[in-house]
Amino acid sequence: MGTMGRPRTFDREKAIEDAMYLFWQHGYESTSLAQLKAGIRNGISAPSFYAAFGSKEALFQECVQRYLATFGQVTNALWDNTLPAREALEVTLRSSAEMQCEPGHPSGCMVGLGSLSATSAQHASVAEPLIRSRDITREGITATIQRGIDRGELSNNTDIIALAGSFSTFLFGLSIQARDGATLEEFNSAISLMMRLWDTNAA
Repeated sequence: MGTMGRPRTFDREKAIEDAMYLFWQHGYESTSLAQLKAGIRNGISAPSFYAAFGSKEALFQECVQRYLATFGQVTNALWDNTLPAREALEVTLRSSAEMQCEPGHPSGCMVGLGSLSATSAQHASVAEPLIRSRDITREGITATIQRGIDRGELSNNTDIIALAGSFSTFLFGLSIQARDGATLEEFNSAISLMMRLWDTNAA
């Protein structure tokens, strides 16, 4: 009778969370396998790492999915049709700002910052889910503005592309500002000012 395989001495789910924080803080290319092995709580041997995750890229993809299923949910209000369009957009901006500034995890947004550190051609597939996530957010902002027009919150003459581009650029720019030390108070003041752009297009 063959001997049973050696049981894992680490919590796989917790390991993904630990790795997610490392990728979030340092980016894909700058996070080494040595950092991952050392940063995962209780440590993990090289054989255990590859047995559990297969590769650094595979682990990163799992971390991205974990992020999108948790912290990335701050944009959900964009698809909440029960909210007035203006409120849905403002809730998204303020929720994202709060998440990016709260303690307990790296500042900024992993979706906004992650692909900036995976710029080489060989890592194009690594950045793909992050780019796709940003595209979905842009689509959500555009749909929210269209909903505002359809429901009479915004003028029929509203330039949807320009307005959606302005809010998307602002939202994604929060990541860099948060990483540079901007405070939630500063963000909320900027968001209040940004929402005036919506109001100038009000019906």
